[in-house]
Amino acid sequence: MQQKRPAEFIALVALLTAMVAMSIDTMLPAIGLMATELGAKNPNDRQLIVLGFFAGLMFGTLIFGPISDSIGRKRTIYFGLGMFVLGSLACAFASSFPMLIAARMLQGFGAASPRVCSIAMVRDGAGGAAMARIMSFVMSVFMLVPILAPSIGQLVLFVTSWRMIFLGFIAMAVLAGLWLALRQEETLVAAKRIPFSAARLLSGAAEVIRNPVALGNTLAVGFIFAAFNAYLGTSQQIFAEQYGQGAYFALWFGGLAMAIALSMIVNGRLVMRLGMRMLAKYALYGFLAAWFVMVVATLSSAGHPPLPVTGAVFFVSFFCSGMLFGNYNAMALEPMGHIAGMAAAISGSLSSAVGVFFGAIAGRFYDGTMYPLAFAFFAFGLFAHVFAEWAARAAARRVAQKTGA
Repeated sequence: MQQKRPAEFIALVALLTAMVAMSIDTMLPAIGLMATELGAKNPNDRQLIVLGFFAGLMFGTLIFGPISDSIGRKRTIYFGLGMFVLGSLACAFASSFPMLIAARMLQGFGAASPRVCSIAMVRDGAGGAAMARIMSFVMSVFMLVPILAPSIGQLVLFVTSWRMIFLGFIAMAVLAGLWLALRQEETLVAAKRIPFSAARLLSGAAEVIRNPVALGNTLAVGFIFAAFNAYLGTSQQIFAEQYGQGAYFALWFGGLAMAIALSMIVNGRLVMRLGMRMLAKYALYGFLAAWFVMVVATLSSAGHPPLPVTGAVFFVSFFCSGMLFGNYNAMALEPMGHIAGMAAAISGSLSSAVGVFFGAIAGRFYDGTMYPLAFAFFAFGLFAHVFAEWAARAAARRVAQKTGA
């Protein structure tokens, strides 16, 4: 289906896609205040505010993709936005820390719908180079969110309570819903819809798990995501408290987020020339080298490396992670073309599950020094290397079998 207003369509997809990042990054300056006000017992409990959202997002990603194939993109987005609004309201009026975490899970579950369906809307209306062109514009807008969102959250805290951040999320969801309803046609015509089937979902999951190329790359991206999750959960503690950068936390977070934006640009320029596998291979070497430096620096400074060293290591590792996320995900889906949509939902949910689980464990060990994270992130890189190599060897065997070599 050709879009009549491509610029407006791109802006709408960018808004729907950005809701996830906004829901995480805007509130990072406030998670310490939220945990204290609602009576969290352990300083590391604040990390659950981020991880709870990711847990809901993980389940939502698995469910909303297949549902949208059955009932259409718009109806699925409306339902997800409704869940997102209910979760945001519950967060804004939470009277206890467990209530806040449960509400964040509901909010994350709802946010999965616009995230998954907006990309499906692009795929419905364009393919190949046209889809890549639209997504490049969408991602250019999306990359601004982690750079700007923490500053927005910090500005809200200067003026009023952290609870108003969640009311801002509600306003964003209402705007997106009205825009979708009034200005955007349904992109999935009735003739192309597929009835939802739990058996089909289980069959797709089994196929992804049995395929070493898909599974290996999915697990590899999951361990890189674990490091990223642990960083999101502990970033406020690291920069605002351990290094005393509370007033500049938003600047640190936004500056480091630029590494991922830069890596996407570089990856886009080099991937056709060098290939996904080579870029991912050297990006992982860079990730491991950065965290090896951090391990050495941590051991030689009693757990408190100089701030410039810590900032440089995070920047390099995020630059490498930006390449790894895109290339590992693409390689995971290469052998799954016949069930691409279903495989994307299953692979995304599985990598998220790995990231949430191991990221939560790493974050819980944070003790005010860089010891736990330095060793955990280096270990995550090693695990990613093991699974990526397993997938690469499986892919090479398949090529050899096809060519008769």
